[in-house]
Amino acid sequence: MAGRTQDPQRDKTAPGGSAPTDSATASTRRKAPARSAGARAKGPAATAAKSKTAASAPKGKTAASAAKSKTAASAAKGKAAASRTKGADAETQLAYYREMELIREFEQRAAEMYTRAKIGGYCHLNLGEEPSVVGLMAALRPTDYLFTNYRDHGYALARGLGTDRVMAELFGRSDGVARGLGGSMHMFDAEKRMLGGYGIVGGQLPPATGAALALTYRGKPGPDAEAVMCQMGDGTTNIGAFHESLNLAAIWNLPIVYVVINNGLGMATTVEHASGEPLLYKRGASYRIEGRRVDGGDPEVVRQAAEEMLTVAREQRRPGLLEVMSYRLRGHSVVDPARYRSKEETAHLKELDPLPEYRARLIADGVLDAKQADQIQADAVSEVAAAIAFADASPEPGAEKLFDYTYATDVPNAPRLMPGDPVLAAGWDRADDKQEA
Repeated sequence: MAGRTQDPQRDKTAPGGSAPTDSATASTRRKAPARSAGARAKGPAATAAKSKTAASAPKGKTAASAAKSKTAASAAKGKAAASRTKGADAETQLAYYREMELIREFEQRAAEMYTRAKIGGYCHLNLGEEPSVVGLMAALRPTDYLFTNYRDHGYALARGLGTDRVMAELFGRSDGVARGLGGSMHMFDAEKRMLGGYGIVGGQLPPATGAALALTYRGKPGPDAEAVMCQMGDGTTNIGAFHESLNLAAIWNLPIVYVVINNGLGMATTVEHASGEPLLYKRGASYRIEGRRVDGGDPEVVRQAAEEMLTVAREQRRPGLLEVMSYRLRGHSVVDPARYRSKEETAHLKELDPLPEYRARLIADGVLDAKQADQIQADAVSEVAAAIAFADASPEPGAEKLFDYTYATDVPNAPRLMPGDPVLAAGWDRADDKQEA
């Protein structure tokens, strides 16, 4: 399967279906990995064919076309640069960078702790997706609700759940955000309105849609209204719950924004090999839901797009579908060696790492210098190290807590048997004999 990774940056300005977005062209600085020869979406192959046709044209016409293309490319580059910086002052960009560095350090140390058997179960990392995570969380208000899939560590950190409590949850300790009972895939904090962390693919869509329905009963639309954001991976768009949820959101006019993080792969299968329509933002067209695709390598671009869709959801009660193009730098989970990628492809993905690129941009723009950037990295290292120490010192939940949070409220006859306990009390089979005697 080497070389089959989908290009998350292709066809960003593909026409038709849903609302276009200028910001989708903001990552022309990135050159995509090689895609499979069987890819159905038009992209580099179509461009190459067009170039070949142009080469057979008269020389004068070709030169004129080339000059025109160069002018258009320069204009697009300037427009992309303006799109990246619009609305983000120096302080905001520094905040983005700090959050991205913290998530990167946290995830790298989480991978290390997994190999040391400090973390059990499944563990999925946001490495390479930090700008997408930070931009999305910057668009949310404290009063909004968040539902995510199992790749949720970065969202929990950016939502303010606390580095120490998130790490403790990974360790399965009682000081974790879910009291050590959830683990990596089930981050939860009702006060912060992060309602999961779902381990089942697409499991978050129905409850997120239901939460949006509840909001329509609790209040009226307006600029101060609450909204729901439901994050998912690209593979989720092929399951029934995705289409059922979008259909209900459309006919009930629900204040929800569905966010698809398209990292090009559903585990090891490319989007183009799994989806009849690989331009996932168009999936909402069947339900007359506006769709947009943006560059996930720039947190400000992501924030602006998400904020605009959330505004429509709040004020007009119209759902939205936002596709965020992002690379996954590691395998599907910590234990996935990603052998479906060639060595060349893996090396190229490292070159596309958005974090050093963002750092270099801030330095070039004079937002910070190399010394300040190094200090931000050092601060992230210290904070995560302290979180690991906190998690190590936190006690494990006792066996008596096993059934404490099975249900949100008390349920009659709820099971409370521990492993090894008899299903029926001792002597139950002799009770009838005594009554007959």
